[in-house]
Amino acid sequence: MTEALEFQDVSCEFRGVMCPGKLKITDQNIVFKNKKTGKLDQINAPDLDFVNWQKLVGTWALRIFLKNGSLHRFAGFKESETEKISSYFKSNFKLDVPEKELSVKGWNWGTTKFTGNVLTFEVNSTPAFEIPLKDVSQCITGKNEVTVEFHPNDDAAESLIEMRFYIPTNEIAGDTDPVEAFKDNVMNQASVINATGDAIAVFNEIQCLTPRGRYDIKVFNSFFQLHGKTFDYKIPMSTVLRLFTLPHKDGRQTFFVISLDPPIKQGQTRYHFLTFLFTQDETTELELPFTDAELKEKYEGKLEKELSGPTYEVMAKVMKVVVNRKITVPGSFRGHSGTSAVTCSFKAAAGYIYPLERGFIFIHKPPMHIRFEEIATVNFARSGGSTRSFDFEIELKSGTVHTFSSIEKEEYGKLFDFIREKKLRVKNTGKGDKPSYKDDFGESDDEKEPDAYLARVKREAEERDDDDEDEEDEDEDSDEDEYDDYYYDLLSSMLYFGRKKRDTSNEEFFNFQDQILPKIPAYKIKSTMKVKINRRNMEKK
Repeated sequence: MTEALEFQDVSCEFRGVMCPGKLKITDQNIVFKNKKTGKLDQINAPDLDFVNWQKLVGTWALRIFLKNGSLHRFAGFKESETEKISSYFKSNFKLDVPEKELSVKGWNWGTTKFTGNVLTFEVNSTPAFEIPLKDVSQCITGKNEVTVEFHPNDDAAESLIEMRFYIPTNEIAGDTDPVEAFKDNVMNQASVINATGDAIAVFNEIQCLTPRGRYDIKVFNSFFQLHGKTFDYKIPMSTVLRLFTLPHKDGRQTFFVISLDPPIKQGQTRYHFLTFLFTQDETTELELPFTDAELKEKYEGKLEKELSGPTYEVMAKVMKVVVNRKITVPGSFRGHSGTSAVTCSFKAAAGYIYPLERGFIFIHKPPMHIRFEEIATVNFARSGGSTRSFDFEIELKSGTVHTFSSIEKEEYGKLFDFIREKKLRVKNTGKGDKPSYKDDFGESDDEKEPDAYLARVKREAEERDDDDEDEEDEDEDSDEDEYDDYYYDLLSSMLYFGRKKRDTSNEEFFNFQDQILPKIPAYKIKSTMKVKINRRNMEKK
């Protein structure tokens, strides 16, 4: 078996954006893994038609045409790597990899050529640019003009929205209208959703949390439709990235989550996840519009003609087979409540975080899926000074930090064990035994929570005492004045902070105050400060 070729910094073109990822070439297939989404795109060796090189600014691109007419373009190769890759294709796939010459004359007139689902604009029989027709959303004709509209890409800083072609009518002889012929060639390969035939399954009045509303869901072979009172969506099956079934913490409901790439849009809001909520006692009975022979031929017998059971199970099964994606469910993790859900908050929204076998998912606002391979470190932190809960911080390799706050202290041990089991790096934790919650955050049953400010100033005072003991008293008078001023300022800030905080019952505060007072000469204590000290002493008694 020939050794595979792997490239860590390669980009794949998608709707005008070069998406970074990893490329692996074997004698069986070519696999690209998107770094951002984790999505795998696989090209099988028997599907290859022809391959060539294209020179880009500062790098090289590999253009791969398939027998079904589709084009895949991978960029980021060094010139020194081109010969090695060409030899690999020659020996394993029996394909030559020549360099594709491009026209750089800058002319805006030429001829168009349709190859598979690619439109090529040629100048003197040399390609000037190419348009993948799967990126086309609409094609509109005029008198001698055709306007081609494209699907926008939200990840692109700038997107090509439309392109216009002027087509003289005298170029093509005969009765055929060249404008209509051009439009037909484009629309035959364009990514335009048209409902053909009956829906495979229909689910009525399904509660959706993101985007919020109740929708009728119709599942077709190539897309599924969400029809609501205000909005209507048609979502291609090819955009479905992952499917999740997640039990609600109350044990009576279930989330069914569909991850999309690219997302759907509602106004200026993008939805990368569709989050549906079902009650477990809600049932559905379906009869699919296929014969047993058709089901066996189309879906390899994975669907029965009659389906019944809890609605979320029926819908999940239909989507799993039609989309051809596995359904992700929680693994072995069980929290303090005995469920796979951990109650927490993300920013101002309360929700649940589910530790999965290969990542975390947060439901529901906003839904968020974090894969283990994206994570640099995790951290357990005190939640806003409270010891009754803690924060769980996830830092990504990209530098982004997601903080899930207000997690009950009882979840600490379970979550920490899960992190260690998955070999995730815990920030500021050594190789010793697992620290207890009390060791990390203190005892939460105490009525008096620790005063972070008091602890800090106390620590500063102790450090100051240590420094003063080590120093020689070269100028005793000036040192004493500086020493007195330090404790005077310290006591002033403590009294001010105590008044702002209205905390007059902290015995530790009084004890520390008693330690500071003897170190300040009486003449330096102002009358206003004496009043505050006396008032505190009265409250202490």
